[in-house]
Amino acid sequence: MRVVPPEDVVAVVNTGDDTTMHGLRICPDLDTVTYTLAGAVNPETGWGLVGETWQAMESLRAYDESRAWFNLGDRDIGTHLFRTGRLAEGASLTEVTQQIAARWGLRLRLLPMTDDEVATRFTVAGEGEIGFQDYFVGRHHEVAVTSVRFAGIEAAVPGDEVHDALRSADRIVISPSNPIVSIGPVLAVPGIREAMAKRRDDVVAISPIIAGAALKGPADRLLVELGHEASVVGVARLYADVAATLVVDSADASLADDVEAAGMRCVVAPTIMHGPAEAAALATVSLA
Repeated sequence: MRVVPPEDVVAVVNTGDDTTMHGLRICPDLDTVTYTLAGAVNPETGWGLVGETWQAMESLRAYDESRAWFNLGDRDIGTHLFRTGRLAEGASLTEVTQQIAARWGLRLRLLPMTDDEVATRFTVAGEGEIGFQDYFVGRHHEVAVTSVRFAGIEAAVPGDEVHDALRSADRIVISPSNPIVSIGPVLAVPGIREAMAKRRDDVVAISPIIAGAALKGPADRLLVELGHEASVVGVARLYADVAATLVVDSADASLADDVEAAGMRCVVAPTIMHGPAEAAALATVSLA
């Protein structure tokens, strides 16, 4: 939004992480995008709100410690209360998301990948299937995964605004998020992968893997556990059918030829976003 007018930006966001906790509908990725673009995200955690307090969770913990493993800040709870109430009144997730974005003064269009419920599920070695938040928060993504599925994906429908955005965008950018659990659910919504494949020449992906590792989170380990290569080449193989170009970090310049052999044009640039200035520079490269 520092590079083009915010009104020209559409963000289509993963909802496979969404969960219902304490009776509240929580959409972690939508909220993190909202808080980040509003300049209100907690810079230390990368999620939640800056200056948050935790009195509600402390009160819950006093009743039952086992119910307080998933932290919700006092101010953040207000977002979930509003969303849950509006959904119960019959509003779609798209409508509620737009209302939340407007409350934070955001001028872009922020869209969930679908209004239907989709849940990312992991099969853990020797344990069976667990939900995303149990894996990511409860287990600190430290357990080995043998498979991932997106429950409900077959019946999910992308909203009209998502389809319109994919048809009309001058450029489609796949952000440097986890290819398996952040981008994977979006591409798995029926119709989205096909729509992007039709626009392949206009799609640019940014590798989340730098020098064989993820900057944060389990993307590199998940890739290996699920039979992929944890490298920019492995990322290229995952995206080659939907994106013509892969932006890789300068640390992976020596692999540019291998990326192109995997079927994608390779652009080498600094991709670590230490702050808004670096993010804007990366956006400029991605939109060129």
